[in-house]
Amino acid sequence: MTNKQDQAITKDYEREPVPLEQRKGWLKLSIVWLGGIVALSATALGGALGGGLPLSQAIIASFVGTFILAILSALCGVVGAKTGLSTSFVSMFALGRYGSYAVSIIIAIALFGWFGVQLDIFGATLHNVILSVFNVSVHPKLLVVIGGICMTLTAFIGYKAIEKLSLVAVPLLAVLLIASLGKVMSNSDFSTVANAPLLFGDALTVGLSVSLIIGSLATGAIIGPDISRYARSTKDAVISSFVGFFVGFSIVLIIAAILAKATTEVDIVAIMLGLGWGSAALLILILAQWTTNDNNLYSSALGFSVVFKKVPKSMLTVVAGTIGTLMAVGGIYDNFIPFLIFLSALIPPIGGIYVGDFLINRSKYQFSNLSNVKNINLVSIAIWGIASFVAFSTTPSPNGFGWFTLTGASGFDAFLVAFILQFIVSKTLNKKEQADIELKAKGA
Repeated sequence: MTNKQDQAITKDYEREPVPLEQRKGWLKLSIVWLGGIVALSATALGGALGGGLPLSQAIIASFVGTFILAILSALCGVVGAKTGLSTSFVSMFALGRYGSYAVSIIIAIALFGWFGVQLDIFGATLHNVILSVFNVSVHPKLLVVIGGICMTLTAFIGYKAIEKLSLVAVPLLAVLLIASLGKVMSNSDFSTVANAPLLFGDALTVGLSVSLIIGSLATGAIIGPDISRYARSTKDAVISSFVGFFVGFSIVLIIAAILAKATTEVDIVAIMLGLGWGSAALLILILAQWTTNDNNLYSSALGFSVVFKKVPKSMLTVVAGTIGTLMAVGGIYDNFIPFLIFLSALIPPIGGIYVGDFLINRSKYQFSNLSNVKNINLVSIAIWGIASFVAFSTTPSPNGFGWFTLTGASGFDAFLVAFILQFIVSKTLNKKEQADIELKAKGA
């Protein structure tokens, strides 16, 4: 394969707008979103809802939480579709060049860190499934390495590979979940399942459940431009956000909740093993973690691309994937997770800032204007700091201060505070600039 062919395969427009001829419609974008959203953590959350809430309340919480996530994703996705740029580049318009570098590093380190955490879980869970199904013991560390290589490969190629994998994985995952639901419910009465007792000692509330749902994917919604930059139009970006988050995520949560009620088991893999679907459990584990984790690494490499401008994104992906895999093999994530939670709390305000600024200064958000952006926008940086402080203040200890609550989801709190402050500041500065222009015109 020639060097040009290599470049064509890995060409991902990480430092420029995605050309219109490479843009996608809402259906393919939705598939990519679903691939990133449907993971073991999503089914575990659905199982937790089923175990801690009456089914009717679990369904209400699922729809409310995913609807809010869809709105967040749509707002951020519109900016990505309009500019064709990644989250790190989009933030440059509002935060300035150096501010964007800080954003890029935080997003990159946080996401490749979570890549390693998910990979560690992947290895341990896959080891148990293979042992249960085939009575063969494969060392979890070996499975971590194999999984790391596969996930790094699709992220290495970029959006094209992630889309192709999602087009295969998402329908299979959907069939497996629906088939599991059908098999479980064939021997159960729906009213009995709906009225099944709670599985946990401490019941959840609808409000807390909504907060858990929002918190589970708030970061993914905020970095929406990494996906929506491939949208053919803002309409495609909005539709795909709602299909992915509101439709897809809510269905996964509700199915997992029903399965939990019907089987008194919250682990989807354990449920499938119990149903006698060993191979299906193996397949859903591999595909669900693969399609989610390569998205983590992909966005991480996009973030690093803004800082390390002369290094190809494909090489940055390999480096990040290798480090993440080695950290998972070394088992150091037990000490690293609090740091990742800290970094992740800094990401939601970024979305509030660039969305608030974009709504006022849409004409500014063009690739040709990047050369004219300030080195640093102190006002927006200050807003980022204030909103992040709010996030830590509303996050329960030990990961936050737990001083007060707003919506119950600290990431959503931070987004709202940043959005409102940035919108007001941008509106005020915009009026001042217009007044100065009019004054100069009269003076002339």
